[in-house]
Amino acid sequence: MGSRILAIDTATTACSVALFEDEELIASAYKEIGRGHAEKLVPLIAEMPDKGRADRIIVNCGPGSFTGVRIGLSAAKALAMAWQAEISGYQCLHLVAAQALAEMKHPAPVFVVMIGGHGEYFVQNFAANGSATDDLLSLSPEAALLHARSDHFAGSAAQSLADLTNDITQYSILPNAAKSMLLFERYDYLNATPVYGRAPDAQPAHQV
Repeated sequence: MGSRILAIDTATTACSVALFEDEELIASAYKEIGRGHAEKLVPLIAEMPDKGRADRIIVNCGPGSFTGVRIGLSAAKALAMAWQAEISGYQCLHLVAAQALAEMKHPAPVFVVMIGGHGEYFVQNFAANGSATDDLLSLSPEAALLHARSDHFAGSAAQSLADLTNDITQYSILPNAAKSMLLFERYDYLNATPVYGRAPDAQPAHQV
């Protein structure tokens, strides 16, 4: 058996897992469930060959659903400890950009726009090679539209934002663990910590 990687993605309304051997996909599962990731994730992993056991685990760190991000990270950390496996993360919008680029006949810059909180969208611009060209932001739909540097929109809010303007090609995409080997500079992963994409709603009280 070669080197195995287990990918876990629960940051959005989709729940997916994938197992790779020497970077080749050998098993995967993907379900759009809305909620209930905690109940669905472990059975999906258990259905993988060797119950998903891997030398390395990668996990979507967000931004996305607060609960979904925490569920994925908690499961990944628990398995990494049990299996003595390496663990690292990836950013949600990076994978969506990679998936959109894989669908294009001729790769072009892409603007990723994902549903965020409080009526805002998580947004980021990417070059045709999948590298980010600016920072992750949380913006209102109007501000997001002004921030776009491409006429190719991708993500869970791509259709909604494309409806506000003209001449946009949109890719309604949710991240899928089975596509995680598409990531730009795939070995340059994040630490396995949450990426929230916006400031917390509650602020600590200031000491007097």
